[in-house]
Amino acid sequence: MDTLRIADVGDTAFSVEFGDTIDPATSAKVTGLRHAIQRARRDGGLPGLVETVPTFRSLLIQYDPLVTGRAALEADIRAIARDCGGAPRAAGRSWLIPVCYDEDLGEDLAALGKAGGLSRDEAVGLHTGAEFMVYMLGFMPGFAYMGGVPAPLRRPRRPSPRLKVPAGSVAVAESLCAVYPWESPGGWHLIGQTPVSFFDLSREPPILLEAGDRVRFRAIGRAEFDAARRDPGLMTPHTLLAGEG
Repeated sequence: MDTLRIADVGDTAFSVEFGDTIDPATSAKVTGLRHAIQRARRDGGLPGLVETVPTFRSLLIQYDPLVTGRAALEADIRAIARDCGGAPRAAGRSWLIPVCYDEDLGEDLAALGKAGGLSRDEAVGLHTGAEFMVYMLGFMPGFAYMGGVPAPLRRPRRPSPRLKVPAGSVAVAESLCAVYPWESPGGWHLIGQTPVSFFDLSREPPILLEAGDRVRFRAIGRAEFDAARRDPGLMTPHTLLAGEG
């Protein structure tokens, strides 16, 4: 891998930084190293490592200082990074997520499309035709920042956020797309809703997506959307997986 930048984060963690941009190549380096670290742990290596947390351009390494030293762990991480080589494509999962783009569920879609010179149907077609890459999770549990919004749909965040964004809302801002796991404030442009729960404590794991996953959306009608909302069992994580590895 390219020369790494290491930055301390308190006295029990450090950050492995890969650049200053938000893009698929940088994200592939982050998730590639994370998966290599996970393989090393499964093989019994890296004692004292507590967890890794991927971000847009870095990987946080948290460790137990009573088990391992900072210098020793950094040396191990650097060796793993060298063995990764280049910028590997992370072996993430592929998902196909249903979305209803009806006007009352995606109230910003028409204006967003118009600003990009598109009809509503053309805007839906662009969104469903794109593949999105999960860069990181943040803001709230299950909120996945996905890159890959087509250029005509890219707009800055709203000048003032909504106080309530419904759970399942699919939204875009700049080059990013996300799904709100539950009702919350939000300043992104709403283009539709999915009946799929992106965070469910009764599920293991409770969070649907993780960094490195790839997502496509498919348009569904209101009847299918309402049926899935009434019966969440119609759309389980297993039925939404389009591929792994």
